[in-house]
Amino acid sequence: MPTLQAALGYRTPTPNGVQRALHSAASSPAGAWVMSQTLEPMDKLALKLSGGRWTVAGLIGSLPVITLTTTGAKTGLPRTSPLLGIPLDGTLGIIGTNYGQKSTPGWVYNLEANPRAAVTHRTTTVDVAARPAGDAEFEEVFRRSSLVYPGYQRYRERIDGRRIRAFILDLA
Repeated sequence: MPTLQAALGYRTPTPNGVQRALHSAASSPAGAWVMSQTLEPMDKLALKLSGGRWTVAGLIGSLPVITLTTTGAKTGLPRTSPLLGIPLDGTLGIIGTNYGQKSTPGWVYNLEANPRAAVTHRTTTVDVAARPAGDAEFEEVFRRSSLVYPGYQRYRERIDGRRIRAFILDLA
């Protein structure tokens, strides 16, 4: 049986020095706020214009972006969010840090209400079932996130007053 990563052709590129510097700037409090306001719409536009092949975060930051399509918890409508997938033993973990901002991202509530979703990487889409990461899995996803995007640890240190959720995505 294929793994989620294999089904998506998902790989994590190695950022160069300039891209690593961009990661550092983007994960600073000011940079994260700017990214929280601008990156999702820019990524959605880049995905639309490129036929699903590219995101701004992927092109500029060498970040392995997936799009997660959930069912809105309140509306029942499809909701698509570009996210970083964290490789974890053939599957992917996702983390609801929301750039270190105070609010929990909407996709977290959507997955808590309905764990069935779709994940797209470039032009491949697969159905997944999301499950909350257990305590050990949560720590492992965070540990591995540092290999993909070190900013997650900075976000984690800044988030106060809310519980960060992480999910494991399995082929449905």
